[in-house]
Amino acid sequence: MTKTIHCLIVDDEPTAREILENHLHKINSVMVVGSCKNAVEAFNKINAEHVDLIFLDINMPEISGLSFARSINTNIKIIFTTAYREYAVDGFDLQAVDYLLKPISFDRLLQAMNKYFNETTVVNSIPDKIIPEKNDHFFVRSDRKMIKINFDEITYIESLSDYIKIHLTDNTVITRETISNIEAKLPQKDFIRTHRSFIISLKSVDSFTNETIGIGKHEIPISRSYKDKVLHKLTNNQ
Repeated sequence: MTKTIHCLIVDDEPTAREILENHLHKINSVMVVGSCKNAVEAFNKINAEHVDLIFLDINMPEISGLSFARSINTNIKIIFTTAYREYAVDGFDLQAVDYLLKPISFDRLLQAMNKYFNETTVVNSIPDKIIPEKNDHFFVRSDRKMIKINFDEITYIESLSDYIKIHLTDNTVITRETISNIEAKLPQKDFIRTHRSFIISLKSVDSFTNETIGIGKHEIPISRSYKDKVLHKLTNNQ
């Protein structure tokens, strides 16, 4: 029997904390015991609660994640999170379980959690691979309320300045959110980024060329930087 893993999230960005918390809630064997915006809050939390694993942002004001990691009990494992790839070496020097680059997808988080299980010995049991709960939706704020977005109803997502349009099979939802944060909530096997401003649902594709993807009456652009990955995915998505 796999024990419950008590996790703490430490990040100064509210959206980053929310994404991680949403991901972790999908995993049966994980409990989020707290979500802290700085190292001081986190220090108080680990003195008050049992914590097995910390998801720790590296680049925080006042006390950095690296400094905080050096100050805590080495029995508490750490998975570093950051938007800056260059911090990876420092993170692994501290024997972190893993290093996650933002925006963090659910699939990538699962890989990190399975690394944690592989590296951790649990008394009287050897933990199995983590099996996520089935998840088929997320929520966004729109028109002063939270709207449920089902994955299988999304056709494509479009970024326009400081808001995005989520095009569904029967309507469109507009929300003030970044497309990268929405991308992190989507299952990678069903969706792909085609352009800095577009994400498509693979099952909604009606046709494609080297430059565009046809979804109903809409043509979604494929940018040069995403082209190879997109065309490979579309060609092999049988």
